[in-house]
Amino acid sequence: MDRQQEFVLRTIEERDVRFVRLWFTDVVGSLKSVALAPAEVEGVFNEGLGFDGSSIEGLSRVFESDMLLRPDPSSFQILPWRGEEEPTSRMFCDILTPDQEPAAADPRNVLRRQLDVAGEMGFTCYTHPEVEFYVLESQDLDSDGSPIPVDRAGYFDHVTGSVSQDFRRHTVNMLEAVGISVEFSHHEAGPGQNEIDLRYADALTTADNIMTFRTVIKEVAIMQGKYATFMPKPFSEHPGSGMHTHFGLFEGDTNAFFAPNTEYNLSTTARQFIAGVLRHAPEFTAVTNQFVNSYKRLWGGGEAPSHVSWGHNNRSALVRVPLYKPTKGGSARVEFRGIDSGANPYLAYAAVLGAGLKGIREGYELMEPVGEDVWSLTTSERKALGIKPLPGTLHEALRQMEDSELMAEILGEQVLENFLRNKQQEWDEYRVNVSPFEIKRYLGLI
Repeated sequence: MDRQQEFVLRTIEERDVRFVRLWFTDVVGSLKSVALAPAEVEGVFNEGLGFDGSSIEGLSRVFESDMLLRPDPSSFQILPWRGEEEPTSRMFCDILTPDQEPAAADPRNVLRRQLDVAGEMGFTCYTHPEVEFYVLESQDLDSDGSPIPVDRAGYFDHVTGSVSQDFRRHTVNMLEAVGISVEFSHHEAGPGQNEIDLRYADALTTADNIMTFRTVIKEVAIMQGKYATFMPKPFSEHPGSGMHTHFGLFEGDTNAFFAPNTEYNLSTTARQFIAGVLRHAPEFTAVTNQFVNSYKRLWGGGEAPSHVSWGHNNRSALVRVPLYKPTKGGSARVEFRGIDSGANPYLAYAAVLGAGLKGIREGYELMEPVGEDVWSLTTSERKALGIKPLPGTLHEALRQMEDSELMAEILGEQVLENFLRNKQQEWDEYRVNVSPFEIKRYLGLI
């Protein structure tokens, strides 16, 4: 037994932990959980916990349903919202086959495989997400059928005694209690919309943190009698919620993206990484924007990136090279703005990283940066600049993903097949649904 496992067992005993929750995700990023009795933890460390994988979306077929959960002791944390009366902890799990091999359909394993590819190339990948979400009065709807936000504040507004300010304060305290470091938080542009930015961490830890983050946000909302949502676009007239993520590759302690005395201080590695992300972005848009509603955000304005472009500090571009202190080479990074807040972080980060690594391996040439607001350009101007659109619907995104050899390589055939099947079903249900918009527009007109 290693030291981390010993630490977990000792903490469970010393803190009198009553329940140990084992967390994992399905192919679309829904959090799954099973509660384990403390006395069983040591045995599960050694042998894993068996479960029926065929009952979990995308994990296995019925005839190969036996799967194992193996908890990652480094992810052990006490859950502060459960209180001290019956302390409850959690650990993230890797999913294994009965012969103890990593399951091909485990989203966490999909990301780990890409991190291993990066490692073979000499890189460690670090990520820093900016997560947006809305806080609502409840799940009830207003008289016009729209959600009811907790405030009418705007970007960076400071409202004394506001619900959002109090909500963010409680959330940050809760996140830090489970070992997740927060860089800063603020009110976003939409009413009731907030953003909390997590500190840089390796990509796998970041993905785990995002899953915990979503749970904390919803738990705090319930405690305060509110409702929180990561729906990409809950309001037609207000900005959607994105999960802009900064990516950095390091070779040991050296930032592989930094090259002094070059344009924007970007290294050849960084330029090739960006080129790979841009070239393959339409192929993985279904992963970074996996819901029908996601495309209302992408094509609904509000600085959402709907076209394949990059720029230096250009917030309308899909990839942005942020301003940073030129004397601090370690802070050079690229920001991918195409991920929405509802994405499966394991698959989304694997897709972006895998595309960037392909650009490095094959020496992709980077297109010219765009300084203008991409949204303000005409279609002919964008065409002249070589700026192509991202998929306009989930259906279109699925078709491009289905034809992508790179996505089959990154995700694996099983994850790709199950993801496509799940999302095609969502599209089929959506396209035959008669919306309130159609009733209002056509019922009395035709």
